[in-house]
Amino acid sequence: MGTKGVEILGLDVDELIELLNKALADEWFAYYQYWIGAKVIKGPMREAAVAELIQHATDELRHADMVSNRIIQLGGTPVLSPKDWEKLSNCGYESPEDPFVKKILEQNIKGEQCAIQVYNSILGKVKDKDPVTYEIVLQILTDEIEHEDDLQAIMEDIELMQRRD
Repeated sequence: MGTKGVEILGLDVDELIELLNKALADEWFAYYQYWIGAKVIKGPMREAAVAELIQHATDELRHADMVSNRIIQLGGTPVLSPKDWEKLSNCGYESPEDPFVKKILEQNIKGEQCAIQVYNSILGKVKDKDPVTYEIVLQILTDEIEHEDDLQAIMEDIELMQRRD
């Protein structure tokens, strides 16, 4: 990042890069959790759930790109090794050992709720201090809120179907 770009930031750039690298680790885990979940999922409304999981995986990969680009703009280095994702991650990774659709949806809803908290926290730290990061994080937070809503809607549909049976 140019010196004037760093100069106008009203916060500790190294701390921000650390927060963004943690979010980047979360995005990689979220991408994989959605992607692998779409492969193994079983149960009612499977096709609708698969379509949603694949779309969310694509979004998480885009988020990883946005976050890593911002880290580089700030003069940092994005987390370089998947080995580091676990120790950096805020939200962790929950393996889809049980492929039942409701279980996979629950795992991903939990991940989205964690991501919402993480990005809301970053948003609070950069507000009025780093408008570029603010806009990036706001876009991602908006997506994460939509993801939670999408997953909960499928879960509600499944529960309604099961009550009628």
